[in-house]
Amino acid sequence: MAFDNEAMEEENFAEMLEASFKEQESNRITEGEIVEIQEEDNRALVGVGEKLEGILNLDEIRTEDGELKFNVGDKITVMVTGHYNERPKISHRKVVEQQKTVDFINAHKDDFEEIIVEGVIVKKNRGGYIVDAEGVSFFLPRSLAAFKDSDDVVGRKIKAQIIKLDADENSIVLSRRKLFNEERKRKKEIIDALMEDEKIVEGVIKKITSYGMFVDVGGVDGLVHYNEISYKGPVNPSKLYNEGDKVTVKAISYDKDKRHLSLSIKAVLPDPWQEVEDELEEGDTIGVTVSNIEAYGVFVDLGNDIEGFLHISEITWDKNIKHPKDYLTVDEEIDVEVIEINPKTHKLRVSLKRLLPKPFDEFVKKRREGDVVTGVVTSLTDFGAFVKIDGVEGLLHNQDATWEKSVKCKDIFKSGDEVEVKIAKIHKEDQKISLNRKVLLESPVEKFAAEHNVNDIVNGTIRDIKDFGIFVSLEDGVDALIRNEDIEPLKVEELEAGQEIEAAIAVIDTHRDRIRLSVKKLARLADQKIIDDLNQDDSSNTLGDLIKDKLK
Repeated sequence: MAFDNEAMEEENFAEMLEASFKEQESNRITEGEIVEIQEEDNRALVGVGEKLEGILNLDEIRTEDGELKFNVGDKITVMVTGHYNERPKISHRKVVEQQKTVDFINAHKDDFEEIIVEGVIVKKNRGGYIVDAEGVSFFLPRSLAAFKDSDDVVGRKIKAQIIKLDADENSIVLSRRKLFNEERKRKKEIIDALMEDEKIVEGVIKKITSYGMFVDVGGVDGLVHYNEISYKGPVNPSKLYNEGDKVTVKAISYDKDKRHLSLSIKAVLPDPWQEVEDELEEGDTIGVTVSNIEAYGVFVDLGNDIEGFLHISEITWDKNIKHPKDYLTVDEEIDVEVIEINPKTHKLRVSLKRLLPKPFDEFVKKRREGDVVTGVVTSLTDFGAFVKIDGVEGLLHNQDATWEKSVKCKDIFKSGDEVEVKIAKIHKEDQKISLNRKVLLESPVEKFAAEHNVNDIVNGTIRDIKDFGIFVSLEDGVDALIRNEDIEPLKVEELEAGQEIEAAIAVIDTHRDRIRLSVKKLARLADQKIIDDLNQDDSSNTLGDLIKDKLK
């Protein structure tokens, strides 16, 4: 039924086209003679018989250089298209165009159904559109235009297929609808063949984008996604190809709803990962080339479209690495150790530092506990400072940095400072190093011990009161403890911070950096002094007298 309707429409196509050329019954072709050229009005007067002179626009008979092709007295074939002020309006151009149409019909009357026309819509009429292609006029019925009619269609470039050619009526009819149907049918046949047989075909790159390339395979465009270019993974196609390049591809999927054909270049190539699985094992040492450097790591090329990843943490034993580019350069050849092979995800991880001497092992060979060394502060934390010595970092805790109470490393150091420390402990199992700085400094307790003895009476200020006793600040920032049992005859509840107190030195322990005081001991020392004095007094005095004197 659709075919019959189209046939009925075609019967009127000639009539529609003829109407577009013959707006009046007077439209006819005749031979005339140029009788006058009026340059100022850009026209020529041409005798067309019956003592009538037609008006011809001079632009129709000019060359590309603006010269006139005809002069007064020359014969010229024209078409009478109408009348203006009782003078015939004539056109030489329409005769030329009509002749081109006749020549086209004669040349293609046997093969017109295979011809695709590319032209420009130059005019609208009641039945459709006049299309010009290299001077030949074609008629495109509105019903076969396959686009929405609007005023801006004039000037539009189109492609359409010839469906009728009529030499008697001098008409050529086009159809965009048939062209689209034919192209859709042809593309379906191509896609079906590609998908069914999994053919490997050659295509031409039409357009390169950031996400892949559009490739023409026999008139059908397919997308090669950047993941389907190389087994390395996503690559930038513009770095490998140019538009117009020929590539060998294979169809891998087709979305019928979206009419989206997916192609692959790497599917045509042998899978290099099979070679990786067969020949490489974790722990193997291989030579690679640095191909790309990012802030988080380095991509290395193994050759044959295989790429490995060297994470920033696997470049060096230095924990303070800032950027891989400080250690490696693009195109540099290095040896690395394979640390992971994942055939399913096609991921290969490698390590550079595992082939380098381990700094801790070298440190243990060179250093011993008790060694005094100079290091550099690399970082500061709330609990201490990390100090690098021979490429290895050791920890200097706050309590081991200085004898001063409540002073932290970050209060006295900054990153980059050189500091002399003593290696306190080498923890081989967890590969850690403990450092000590204050043991290299004079202890306030040792200084105090050099100037004081046990039983000396000292004065201090109560700094803090605890459940087990009180802390007393002495000279030069030295702290001492008075236990509760040594506070008598004073009462703890009557004491407060900031209050001055007198006590006797009970213990000086320089090894443990501790001093203990005793108030109770003051009374015993006073009694001892009385006895010492009695032993030195005159024996004529009675003991009772002496004691009375001392107690007055």
